[in-house]
Amino acid sequence: MQRTNLTLYFLAQVIFVSGSVLIVTLGGIVGSEMAPHPSLATLPLSLMVIGTALATVPAALLMQRIGRRYGFAGGALLAVSGSLLAVLGLEINSFALFTAAVGLIGATLAFSAQFRFAAAENVARERAGWAISIILLGSIGGAIVGPELATRSPGWIRDQPYQGALLAMTGLYVLAAGLLLLTRNPIPTSDAESRAAGRSLFEIAVQPAFAVAVLAGVIGQGAMIFIMTATPISMHVVDGHSIDDTARVIQAHVVAMYLPSLASAPLIQRFGAYKLMTAGAVALGATVAVGLAGQELMHYWWALVLLGVGWNFLFVGGTTALVAAYRPAEKFRAQALNDFSIFGVSALASVLAGALLHGFGWPVVLLSVLPALVLMLAAVTYVSLRRSQVALHGVERR
Repeated sequence: MQRTNLTLYFLAQVIFVSGSVLIVTLGGIVGSEMAPHPSLATLPLSLMVIGTALATVPAALLMQRIGRRYGFAGGALLAVSGSLLAVLGLEINSFALFTAAVGLIGATLAFSAQFRFAAAENVARERAGWAISIILLGSIGGAIVGPELATRSPGWIRDQPYQGALLAMTGLYVLAAGLLLLTRNPIPTSDAESRAAGRSLFEIAVQPAFAVAVLAGVIGQGAMIFIMTATPISMHVVDGHSIDDTARVIQAHVVAMYLPSLASAPLIQRFGAYKLMTAGAVALGATVAVGLAGQELMHYWWALVLLGVGWNFLFVGGTTALVAAYRPAEKFRAQALNDFSIFGVSALASVLAGALLHGFGWPVVLLSVLPALVLMLAAVTYVSLRRSQVALHGVERR
């Protein structure tokens, strides 16, 4: 069951990431063509992240009640509805309907975000980093399929250059629903066991190890969404780079988000999750430096590649640290809090990205993430020193 589940989660991850990358590639461009004001161009992407944030807690609670299998399949069918509504929005030239549809697709990402937790539940705790990395590696397929649909689909339907890609995604979401129905649920934790063995959410959240794990996801995802949301508009609309070049930069970024997963698990085993988080924050700092160096294609390409690497190290390191910071009976509540925090901040970041880019330009967008990176480094340093002191005192007592 373990191997079958991991394979099916991997394939489903490919499909869901294809859809999200497609929306990221086209959403801001479609928004710039349909929005009543330029500052609203990123609203569809913002609604996608807001939809994810709003659905995180309901998705986790639904899966606690009906199980991973039917919860995941239901999320895929919800994505089918969202993509069809987006097609309709384009057909009738309704920015409001298209934006709402993208928000609905975003809600489905709250379900697919749980693939990594479901994978970790299918292996021993010491193998959790490997299971999480395997799922994230599936996203490389999505990084290829999503931009390919964006660049190849304009000629599929006359006068509607983006409908073909969305219709293709509808079919892929149907396939994902079928694959996820083939998975099997792990043995659930009963409500009685949860009450007996689980701590309160406050007790879980105030643990320094839990807090820094959540912070890694919040800052990694928030900075990534903030910069990535602004990139297609800055590249294509402001700086005049072609849609093909823009799609390739986004494609390189998404590959860079997930390809380091080949190394993330071995690095965690060798150096620990906290050092991986530190490396992630440093990579995001390099993103800012490269992005400020210029706005040619190579600057965007390298900045977005470094952004992807930094996200991966923070996200994988944070998720691995997170699953070690709660008990099995607490998993759904802890995971819901983690993902709500991550996607809530990401939603705010995506809303601010378009307005900040429109009002102040690309350099200000980049500089705005620096305070968060300083906070991340300070938090990791604090928890690492605290763990070292605890270990040292334990040795002294012995």
